[in-house]
Amino acid sequence: MDETNVFTGKTVEEAVQAGLDALNLKREQAEITILEEGKKKLIGGVKAKVKVTKRSSDGGRAVEFIDGLTEILGLNAKSELVYDGEKVVINITSAESSRIIGRRGEVLDAIQTMASAVANIGRDEYKRVVVDCEDYRASREKTLTELAERLAKKAVDKQRRVTLEPMNPYERRIIHSALANSEEVKTISSGKEPARFVVIVPNNEKPYEGREGRRERSFGDRDRRDRGGRGRDRRDGKPREGRGGAPRSGGGKGGKREIHFGTFLGNSGNSGDDND
Repeated sequence: MDETNVFTGKTVEEAVQAGLDALNLKREQAEITILEEGKKKLIGGVKAKVKVTKRSSDGGRAVEFIDGLTEILGLNAKSELVYDGEKVVINITSAESSRIIGRRGEVLDAIQTMASAVANIGRDEYKRVVVDCEDYRASREKTLTELAERLAKKAVDKQRRVTLEPMNPYERRIIHSALANSEEVKTISSGKEPARFVVIVPNNEKPYEGREGRRERSFGDRDRRDRGGRGRDRRDGKPREGRGGAPRSGGGKGGKREIHFGTFLGNSGNSGDDND
């Protein structure tokens, strides 16, 4: 057996204290494993034996987990604990960064989700964990901030709301933050996880014009065709006729439907929560 950090004493408590003194640790900072309870005898006797090691921090546990995970996956990578305070920040360095990040950050987000679960073991209050690789998070934030500003301008110019594709809470928060001080638009979140999305609403939004009003196509709408379905507007802007020749309503109360723009962009998976 490895005798590293193994300490003995007449009692378990005495052995534990010997270990704490030798490692300069407080009781709450130590992991203690009792190896032998100890026995008192008139002649001889058996000493108590314990193993005392420094308890891993929240971030330390997450780093150990990530290193073990990347080893199992056969990835040449090393994780580093950058910050371990009110939140945990871990950076992964790898010659195979594209495999660590994955398509649209999906692999990196999966690693972050699991590392977050490990870091929060035994905690009463949730601690946020951010896992990054090759500054992907900063690059993604810059892209989303620029997108938010561009679409906010588009919403004001068109006087129509803009709907973004579903994003994880971390990325939705970036959109909300980017437009928080705007005097021309506001942002709201709608939908349910994992398909929750952000809507940019201009202050000068036009009221709905009625069934005869022109329907605006969504940004990024890949011109979805009728595909055999009924009720789609035709290219000439007139409502299709339903059975019996009657115009089909757009759905909703009084045949109204919400008019909005939408956009589609690559997003990454899951982390944190936004405000709405």
